[in-house]
Amino acid sequence: MIASGEVWLVGAGPGDPDLLTRKAERLILAASVIFHDALVGQGVLDLIPDHIRLVSVGKRAGRHSKDQKSIDALLVEAAQDGQRVVRLKGGDPSIFGRANEELTACRAAGIPVRICPGITAASAASASLGQSLTLRGTARRLTFVTAHLQKGKVLELDWKALADPQATLAIYMGKTSAAEVADGLIQAGLPGATPVALVESASLPHERHFLTRLDLLPLAARTALGDGPALLLIGEAVGEQSIRSNGGVGASALADGPPSLPSH
Repeated sequence: MIASGEVWLVGAGPGDPDLLTRKAERLILAASVIFHDALVGQGVLDLIPDHIRLVSVGKRAGRHSKDQKSIDALLVEAAQDGQRVVRLKGGDPSIFGRANEELTACRAAGIPVRICPGITAASAASASLGQSLTLRGTARRLTFVTAHLQKGKVLELDWKALADPQATLAIYMGKTSAAEVADGLIQAGLPGATPVALVESASLPHERHFLTRLDLLPLAARTALGDGPALLLIGEAVGEQSIRSNGGVGASALADGPPSLPSH
């Protein structure tokens, strides 16, 4: 399925191996070398046979093992050596996955490169909450935003455009910037009572949810979650789940972990 000297950027999904696409699994099993992110779930990595070379190139805040140019060079070098290369990325490669740099590097070297999409964290988070990200008549727009910051940088977003009461915001890597997010949106006119869901480690057995409101988001982000990657979902559509689960919008924690599939 992968030709020698070819690179595939493959979406590993949010972590649960059951959420891999069938195509992604076939590509993984056909690879001769896999370069994987730190956020690829262990359950996904456990599917990889021992004969496939596995190389961690994960980047986590404050703990970068490889810079992007080094990763680009590794992909090109492996493909030029005739390897069947999979670059395994958490979520979907095209959503805040630095795919463009890797595509550009491969194409510049004359390496065939393709993308296999994956389930993104926002979809997994909303599924765990049992709530749609959009809602007819209430949430007509869905916006994906990254709040990831390099050290010493200030979060600069178009808060006026984002503060749309008829939109759902999915803010990736937003836990450490929660105070700036809340302040920016409220200053731009979004009500402090707007519902917010914090979802940590979406789809994994240790997943945690916390439902709160925008003006309480900084406190919730500091106290309600652990040290896993977290997604912020902001908007009235999120409130529908809060109302059904808790009888009203408030800072109430949901049960940890996603539901399990029945055993056979």
